[in-house]
Amino acid sequence: MIRVLILGGYGNFGSYIARRLAADANVTLLIGGRSRAKAEALVAALGTGEAVEIDIAGDIGGGLARSRPDLVIHTIGPFQAQSYRVAEACIAAGAHYLDLADARGFVGGIGALDAKAKAASVAVVAGASSVPALTAAIVDRYRPRFARLESVDYGISTAAQGSRGLATAASVLSYAGRPFPILRDGDWTTVHGWQGLHAETYPELGRRLFGDCDIPDLDLFPVRYPELETVRFRAGHELVILHLGTWALSWLVRLHLLPRLSRIAPFLLGASRLFDRLGTGRSGLHMILRGVDQAGARRIVRFYLIARQGDGPFIPCIPAILIARRLAAGEPIAPGARPCLDLIDIDQYLAALEGLDISIRVEGDDA
Repeated sequence: MIRVLILGGYGNFGSYIARRLAADANVTLLIGGRSRAKAEALVAALGTGEAVEIDIAGDIGGGLARSRPDLVIHTIGPFQAQSYRVAEACIAAGAHYLDLADARGFVGGIGALDAKAKAASVAVVAGASSVPALTAAIVDRYRPRFARLESVDYGISTAAQGSRGLATAASVLSYAGRPFPILRDGDWTTVHGWQGLHAETYPELGRRLFGDCDIPDLDLFPVRYPELETVRFRAGHELVILHLGTWALSWLVRLHLLPRLSRIAPFLLGASRLFDRLGTGRSGLHMILRGVDQAGARRIVRFYLIARQGDGPFIPCIPAILIARRLAAGEPIAPGARPCLDLIDIDQYLAALEGLDISIRVEGDDA
């Protein structure tokens, strides 16, 4: 058996991962966080596991020494302002580490720990989440349909109704109105978070608005897929009023009339919940791949993932669940520190969504 410590184990992401791993006979669950009472409540609800009081801003090394995990799953965001102290503590404790980070610099820079991780014979995996794990798996599946894949343009549209935590809100608001570079038409250009207003029409969901967002893929994909000329990711709200509100606030940040919106994330999250009844529990992910096929003709593949009944927020949890199960089954993962790429293919990812009200649709995949 392996001991799996979930940091933030009673939060939105952590509790879902815990519920999925609770049935694995090869896993001893450790539910960790600053509140022992909340950890104990989840352990009682699951009927298995141990509660661990641990603070990632405090004596993380001491907490790991007491709980003795084989694998640590770090779900406590936002990661935009975090250092690698949790990952480094795991390396020192001889425990594998993975996180659900979506912060561009955090995930892209995890290789700085590669030598230490290899010396300790542990795997350190950053970005075990929708980006870049799922998004790279989608590109990997459909890239062979192209002789030259020129662009990937994709996004995630969240549901008005469904679980959304403060950490996630702070993460996606942190770059609103802030500049960051993207690859567009072969050149690096600057865009601003939650601007570049754009609409995409989904099957079933209809028309949704999107704005530019900063994610690890924007650095990772141009290296991983060197033929790409454009990599663009955007996110959006189901409700037009919420999206336009975020877009307007991003301009106030850009004009230096407001600080980073992550500082007022609790207020904005609370305000957004006033509109929940106007929306649904349906969210979506789309990816549009463009290029030239083997016959020299222009080709487009459109991939859509539709989640219903508020199940969308569980999608980022899948890589952590699959990697934990792999380790629990005795399958080794090469030591070293790296982003979550090449560990999970699209078939494994989609199969793990069983039990959720989620479906996919692909247009243009006739190869």
